[in-house]
Amino acid sequence: MKSIFEVGNLKSNGHYALATVHNDTVYVSGQFAIDPITREKKFGPIEQETLQALKNVELILEELGSKKEQILRMTLYIPDVKLWDKVDTVYKEFFGNHKPARTVVPTNELHFGFKIEIEAIAYI
Repeated sequence: MKSIFEVGNLKSNGHYALATVHNDTVYVSGQFAIDPITREKKFGPIEQETLQALKNVELILEELGSKKEQILRMTLYIPDVKLWDKVDTVYKEFFGNHKPARTVVPTNELHFGFKIEIEAIAYI
């Protein structure tokens, strides 16, 4: 097992790994809409936050030898189920024909006030 704590300027900021690799499987911790270069929190409409969080997952996977088309499962956390349709539209555009298993979990507030947090499992 290998724990990854930093990919570019994306870093784990607590007692967790940004990603863990085990037996050619990558487990990516929840990602927010954080600019991977400046580390700035990119608050905005749910569509923009969703796309940035998805791109961060993709960046981490690519650094570890995987890619978005190799994602097996995604979990998306949103603070209000009413945002689901907007999230789904961005998600469809991002993935195209690839349809990993997915769960969308409506929660209470997310950390820092983000509108979405996304975690993933992929193979290398």
